[in-house]
Amino acid sequence: MNLQQVILVGVFTCLCIDTGHSIEFDTLKHLKAKTSAEIQTEAVKALIKRVLGSRSREFNVTVDFNLGPQGKDTYKIVTENGVQKISGSTGVAVAMGFYYYIKYYCNGQFTWAGQQVNLPVNLPTIPSPGITKTTIDRFRYYQNTCTASYSLVWLNWTRWERHIDWMALQGINLPLAFTGQEAIFQRVYLKLGFTYGDLEEHFGGSAFLAWARMGNMRGWGGPLPQTWITGKLVLQHKILGRMRSLGMIPVLPGFAGHVPAATTRLYPNAQVTRLSNWANFGENYSETYLLDFQDPMFKQIGSSFIKEMENEFGVDHVYNADSFNEMTPRSNESSYLQSASRGVYEAMLDADPQAIWLMQGWLFHYPFWGPQQIEALLTAIPPGKMIILDLDAELNPTYTTTHSFYGQPFIWCMEHNFGGTMELYGALDPVNKGPFTGRNFVNSTMIGTGITPEGIFQNEVVYEFMNENAWRTEPRNITQWISDYARQRYGQFDINVDKAWNILQNSVYQCKDNHNDGDLVFLTRRPNDLNETLIWYKPSDLYRAWDYMVIASSAPGLANNQLFRYDLVDITRNSLQVISMKMYSDILAAYNMKNTTALQNAGDKFIKLLMDLDAVLESDTHFLLSNWIGDAKAWGTNVNESSLYEYNARNQITLWGPNGEIMDYASKQWAGLFIDYYKPRWQLFIDTLMNCVKTGQKFDSGAYGRQVLAKVEKRFTFSTKVYPRTATGDSISIVTSIYSYYRPFTHQHSQFYDDLKKQSDVRKHNPAWNRKYTKYFTMKY
Repeated sequence: MNLQQVILVGVFTCLCIDTGHSIEFDTLKHLKAKTSAEIQTEAVKALIKRVLGSRSREFNVTVDFNLGPQGKDTYKIVTENGVQKISGSTGVAVAMGFYYYIKYYCNGQFTWAGQQVNLPVNLPTIPSPGITKTTIDRFRYYQNTCTASYSLVWLNWTRWERHIDWMALQGINLPLAFTGQEAIFQRVYLKLGFTYGDLEEHFGGSAFLAWARMGNMRGWGGPLPQTWITGKLVLQHKILGRMRSLGMIPVLPGFAGHVPAATTRLYPNAQVTRLSNWANFGENYSETYLLDFQDPMFKQIGSSFIKEMENEFGVDHVYNADSFNEMTPRSNESSYLQSASRGVYEAMLDADPQAIWLMQGWLFHYPFWGPQQIEALLTAIPPGKMIILDLDAELNPTYTTTHSFYGQPFIWCMEHNFGGTMELYGALDPVNKGPFTGRNFVNSTMIGTGITPEGIFQNEVVYEFMNENAWRTEPRNITQWISDYARQRYGQFDINVDKAWNILQNSVYQCKDNHNDGDLVFLTRRPNDLNETLIWYKPSDLYRAWDYMVIASSAPGLANNQLFRYDLVDITRNSLQVISMKMYSDILAAYNMKNTTALQNAGDKFIKLLMDLDAVLESDTHFLLSNWIGDAKAWGTNVNESSLYEYNARNQITLWGPNGEIMDYASKQWAGLFIDYYKPRWQLFIDTLMNCVKTGQKFDSGAYGRQVLAKVEKRFTFSTKVYPRTATGDSISIVTSIYSYYRPFTHQHSQFYDDLKKQSDVRKHNPAWNRKYTKYFTMKY
């Protein structure tokens, strides 16, 4: 069937059925789990055993494809003969039901940072007829294309297995599965006459593959060892096997048109253009090569890739391809954009007649994409044959300005995080209401919800909250929900904990200004005399939450609770970060007054705070730089490979490029980084200011930048210092000591902290500042 036939069929058979809460497309009905009910049942039994151990025997689970309405996931929980019987329409549905029971009947939780599943001796009963819940939409999507590099890049199978367990418990049934694709592309290109050398300069380094895959850059961080390519292929088999066994529908990669530079040499008649310079990486690492969408070679490569992938893994008919992620097309003519869409989809269709193209909608935030361009790109494909991810719908929904993506189905997604930064941050109110608004939008084509963070392993409360939207029938009372969350997280109710979390949900987790403030952590950015100290909440609220958490740390049962200790460290980390804003202000004030004594005192206080931050982070294994570096090096099969991976790991979280092209975008607040990266960087800044005062010179940010790049930043990326993989010190003791030292400081300077939010609000309403801010946040990497 050719594309014209598909379009005609689509017009007559792509029925958009309003089921009262969401839309169903007939064109998507074939997207379903391929494994049998028996396989899914055994898979979810194994999952429950991994979570509960021997107590898993107290649960009887079954997968029944006929349970509930077709196209939705349904689970039922009931107690029979002292056993908790959970049935579901898929393995994922059963896992959702099991997690609902663990959370709301046993006060348990299973998250990235750990789990709290201390079940009561006698499990709570749910008498007949039991509890039955059905998801509102068809799909629950997970992952940003960048997550693979910012968070998942170094995971081995042991960690992947637990992560897939987490996905299933959260109800994810449409996960992105990008691992191992370089092996498939390698086979395709080698058959076309490319050499291994040609591909070495095409594939990115291990920590930068996400952007090489999207055509933003090439070669940086490489070469990519063959052992990596082979090892990731093996891992992908395990990932897909487990996802499918639980009833998930993995989204595999498609061909978006980005080809090796050698294409112009091997195929001189091929229509190839060079894309623009991305993030100042220049012609050596950027300005990648895009094959014309209607060149015969486009379909050849795209079709061969999917066929090769099907032979290796099997396929599930959903393919992600992003041709213009943060890249400007060569023409804004509708005819060109229509041909681009047709080219991508025809290549998929040639290999898989049931292909569905899934595309991230992030590109539509860029000025190039006006209504005419967006409509041309989307309507060239038959209705219902592509799915758009409205990537950051919680703050900047696109469906509202595109007539619900001009009739193409879309998934309402919460992006939340950029670069894997670690600021306490969230927008719970928009997340609470947004999916319901999306479903009720005029002529809505919303078919699911999703989470699309660039980086994970942070702000777990936001993701627990968002994922419950899968089955919630109306917005929640956030105050009640947050109290339940705290009780589930720690396995008990504590009045001080309850107060702390309700303060947090009304402050750090209620960003309402439509700015992604969580990415503007000045402490981890290269110092200068113009750094913005922005905040969207009252620091006094954060400090009050800190008060209650410190008080709660002496409560029986909390002191030894893994998740409580994690949160105590995390809140302390964020509190110190905000406290440092006053010290930074004092440094600049002393410099402007040419007061060397005051500058020395302010600088000493700032450096002490950085050292205290490192100490508290070092007390919890989740906040160690050594994890990131150690996991990277573990992928090496020899010293040279381990060294290459270590460089990739260090560079991504600091310079992000050879000379700081995307500096600090993926910054992390980990022990080791503060001592060996942030501290010397800030110390050099303070020393430079001191020298300026003594010599009567003006601070030169350009000269300082060149100096810190050479003396601190590049040295860190090339360092091979080994950090301990175990925590040092007792978190509660260290936090108590730090709290006793710094809390009086916040009282002493309460007016400064109260004014921070007011000043931030003023700047955000300044048109000039907003232009600068908007430019920054429309360049996501």
